[in-house]
Amino acid sequence: MRKIIAAINMTLDGFCDHTAVTADEETHQHYADLLNDASVILYGRITYQLMEYWRIIVENPTGVKAEDEFALNMDKIPKIVFSRTLESVDWNGTELKRDINKEEILQLRQQTGKDIFVGSPGLIAAFTNLGLIDEYQIAVHPVIAGSGLPLFKNIQEKVNLKLLKTKAFTCGAIILYYEPVRSKQR
Repeated sequence: MRKIIAAINMTLDGFCDHTAVTADEETHQHYADLLNDASVILYGRITYQLMEYWRIIVENPTGVKAEDEFALNMDKIPKIVFSRTLESVDWNGTELKRDINKEEILQLRQQTGKDIFVGSPGLIAAFTNLGLIDEYQIAVHPVIAGSGLPLFKNIQEKVNLKLLKTKAFTCGAIILYYEPVRSKQR
C-alpha cells in the first residue's frame, strides 16, 4: 500500500507562501529527488497554477542543475488538481477533479507504485480531517512572514503526531517528518 504524504514549505510562523521563502539549490535538489519517489502529486487550484511556472523552465532551462531537474520532474509527474473553478487543465498527465472523494483516494492509495504526495495547504487540511495523511514532511524556513495562509486552517480535531526524523539544510530550513499517532479504535 502506498503512503499519502503531505509535503509543503512554510514560514516559521506557520504560513504557506512560496514568495516568502527562498529555495536554494540544495532545497530544489531535495524536492527534485522527492518527485522521483512519487507516483502522483495532488494540488489545489492555487498551488497548481503557481507550479505551472516550472513549465517555462522546462522550455527555457536556467542552467542551475537542481532547478532544471526539479522542473523536468515536475513536468513528468502525474498530477491531480482539485478545483471547482478551473474549466480544464492542459499540463502533461494532469487530471482535474471537482471534489475530494475519500473512497477514490483510498483506492488510489491501494494501487501499487510509489507514494502519493499532497502539496497544497487546503488539500493537506482536508486530507487531515479525513484521516488520509500517513506522513507529514513540513519544511520550516527561517522566515517570519507575519501573515498569509496558515497551513492547518480549519482542522476539525486534534491530531497527535510522532516525530520520525529531521533534515536540516544549509540555508537554515529544516524538514520535520511526522506520522499521525492513530488510536487503536480507528
